[in-house]
Amino acid sequence: MAGKTLVPILGDQLTHTLASLEGLDKTKAIVLLMEVWDETRYVKHHKQKIALIFSAMRHFAAEMEERGWTVDYVKLTDTANTGSFSGEVQRAAKRHKAGAVRVVEPGELRVRQMMDGWAQALGIPVDILPDTRFVCAIDEFREWADGRRELVMETFYRTMRRKTGLLMAGDGPEGGEWNYDAQNRAAPDRHLRPPPVPDFAPDAMTQDVIALVEERFADHFGDLATFNWPVTAAQADAALTAFIDERLAGFGKYQDAMVWGQDDLFHSLLSTSINLGLLDPLDCCRRAEAAYQAGDAPLNAVEGFVRQIIGWREYIRGMYWLEMPALREANALDATRPLPEFYWTGETDMRCIADCVRSTRENAHAHHIQRLMVLGNFALIAGIVPQQVEDWFLVVYADAYEWVELPNVAAMALWADKGRLASKPYAASGNYINKMSDYCGACAYTVSRKFGPGACPFNPLYWHFMHRHRALFERNRRISRVYANWDRMGPEKQQAYLDSAEAFLATLKPASSGWATECSSSHDSSLPLPARRQELAFAMDIRQQRDARRACYHQRDD
Repeated sequence: MAGKTLVPILGDQLTHTLASLEGLDKTKAIVLLMEVWDETRYVKHHKQKIALIFSAMRHFAAEMEERGWTVDYVKLTDTANTGSFSGEVQRAAKRHKAGAVRVVEPGELRVRQMMDGWAQALGIPVDILPDTRFVCAIDEFREWADGRRELVMETFYRTMRRKTGLLMAGDGPEGGEWNYDAQNRAAPDRHLRPPPVPDFAPDAMTQDVIALVEERFADHFGDLATFNWPVTAAQADAALTAFIDERLAGFGKYQDAMVWGQDDLFHSLLSTSINLGLLDPLDCCRRAEAAYQAGDAPLNAVEGFVRQIIGWREYIRGMYWLEMPALREANALDATRPLPEFYWTGETDMRCIADCVRSTRENAHAHHIQRLMVLGNFALIAGIVPQQVEDWFLVVYADAYEWVELPNVAAMALWADKGRLASKPYAASGNYINKMSDYCGACAYTVSRKFGPGACPFNPLYWHFMHRHRALFERNRRISRVYANWDRMGPEKQQAYLDSAEAFLATLKPASSGWATECSSSHDSSLPLPARRQELAFAMDIRQQRDARRACYHQRDD
């Protein structure tokens, strides 16, 4: 008689309709979920990210048991825990005398390489199934890319619109245009009043996980006091409903805006839930489309939201699997400067970077323009080593997995792939940040000053970047015209820009080897868990400071 089927489910596969569960007899299957050290330590993830994944896994396991599945849950603290996916699958297969393993393909190449060795190590069949939660299968994306000279996201996006039928009017796009991005670039309005995000107060299970993370990962980056992520499908659904009802209408217009101390604005904050598997991405799009059809949200907002999910998210995943493993080592601009210390500490007079790092530390989140046009832009024009920037982004954001983080950072933000993904580098001076934010008015630097003492560092760094890469970019049709502006400046002004940039770069302090200890919470990890829970309550001033910033923003014009 054949043994039972072992069904490993990874921490970002928390979906009850997962392909590996379809058609299985519950009485002949063992569902395996694993908290393993290797996945928390291959980079030292933000504390909230670890807490989010572990809490979501534990809640999912409880739901699976309620639905009649037999669940084998391996906690991080289990004494026999081997610390790796492969080790725990091997232990479980032996423990349950499994006759086969059925698993959904992982999101990351390194995990796929582990899975590919399981059949030989276990001596039983291992069936690795496609992840049907994505609109575009990996092989389908490869077919789309095959033979194309340029892999333009907009072309791919239109293919996905036609495939899904989202925002389509017959054979053409709803409203006559495929892309309404030009309407989605409004600077923050001084009377803007974004609604608050839903509050998901940690329950007892989440509190246990938070205490565990604070104890076992005290040297990791980030705060836990402001933890407010959905950890169940029901909570994620509530977050989606609240976004569509309260913030979707303002999302499009203000999706690129940045405001000091305002970390949420009209953003959905759904990427963590989608990437964990708590929300179905196509369902998110259809519900947003229904809001447009009901007259509750404008087309530019809904199209922008849909494009981020079935366009950009699907495209990024396809590019990851198409370009790996070479993408991980790409450095087309030969960047050599170490990551500055202020990416961990936030201690810089550049108000934009300081605020983005603060939000990142407190919330394990910053929205896409903060990531691309502040943090990524600075790393690009300063010439920071891509692999150090990539690791930082993978560490600090709760929604970051290598498949989504690496193409966004290496290819989109840093142009390390030499334009395979983005046809031009997203380099910008302080003028862009000033246009799209309220950061510059109270900054120690003067954004209107182009070089010299007190000048916004983004200004000379932008021209320093364009100058040192002229041979590569002056033939780029999308940015070549900037060199006409550079040439009109004359040698004296050009040298002033270059000297100012060099002087600023000389002040950058590289991240120390002990950054994690220096930047993490000062909580005493030797305290027992009950005492640590009590101590964690005193850290709530972080949440109170965040709420005070929000209140100040809402009241400043009253």
